[in-house]
Amino acid sequence: MDKQKGILLLMAAAIVLLLVFGKNEKPDVDKSPTAVAGSEWDGGSSAVSEEALQAEPEPTQDPEKGVYSFLQGPKSWKEGREWSGKWGKEYYDGGSFGAFGCGFCCMANMYSTLTEYKCTPIDMYEWTKKNTSYGGGGAVAWPFMRKIMSDNGFTVKLGEKPPTYKEFQAEVEQAQSMLVLISSYNDDSYWQDTPGHYVTLFLYNRETGKAFLTDSGDPEHNRSWISLKLIYKALKTSSDFQYLSVLSYEKDKDTWKHRSAEGTWIKPQAMDGMEER
Repeated sequence: MDKQKGILLLMAAAIVLLLVFGKNEKPDVDKSPTAVAGSEWDGGSSAVSEEALQAEPEPTQDPEKGVYSFLQGPKSWKEGREWSGKWGKEYYDGGSFGAFGCGFCCMANMYSTLTEYKCTPIDMYEWTKKNTSYGGGGAVAWPFMRKIMSDNGFTVKLGEKPPTYKEFQAEVEQAQSMLVLISSYNDDSYWQDTPGHYVTLFLYNRETGKAFLTDSGDPEHNRSWISLKLIYKALKTSSDFQYLSVLSYEKDKDTWKHRSAEGTWIKPQAMDGMEER
C-alpha cells in the first residue's frame, strides 16, 4: 500500500513540474494559419502539391471578350458604334442589309468566335449566295443556314421549340452556340415591334440561368446577358424551326477557311486580344 502511495506521489510531482516549467516551451504543433496534415511552413507559404495546384484551374475572366457581335443597321454605323459596318447603310441585290442582315451577322459571329478563322457578315452573305440557291436581297432561310454552317465544318441541328423550358435548357447546354429566331408576337417582355429576328446565344451559365446575347439589330441589347427563359418565351413559333444549334466544329471539314474579317467596319478596342489569324 505504501508502495502505491509512493508511486502516486511521484506521478503528482511530475505533473506539477510539467505545469510549472512547461509553460514557456513552444508547442510541438504548427500554429501557422495554413497548418494541415502533411504540409510544410517555410515562413511565407505552405507547401501544396503540384497535383493540387493543377486540379484547381484559374477562373476565366470575361469569357465574353472573345465573342464576335456584329451590328447590322445604318443607325449603328452612323453613330460610330463598335461592331457596326458600312454594310449597314448599303443595299445588296435590291435589299437593305440593315433590314435583312441579322442571319448573316449571326453566322459570322459563330464562325469568327468558334473557329480560328474570321469573316464579316458581308463575307458570309457572299459565301451563302455562291454556295446555295439563296438569291440575295432578303432574309436567309433555315435550310440555307444549315447548309452553309455544315459546309463550314460545323455539326449543326435545326430544332423546334420544345414543350418545356427544361428541354430547351438542355438543348442550349449541349450547344457551343445557338442561333435563335425570336418574335415579339410570342412575347414582348424583352423585344418590342419585332415580327421576326435572328439572334445568337453563347456561354450559357446554368447557375445564373443566363446566356450571352449578340443582337445585331439593337446595340443596346447587343453583348448583354439575358435570361434564357425570356428567349424561350420569345421563340417564333410560326416558323418551321426556332433554332439552329452548333454542336461541334472540325477544321478538316471546313471548305471555306476564311482568313480575315476585312472591310469597312469599326473594330472594338477589346479586339487587341482577338487578333486576326
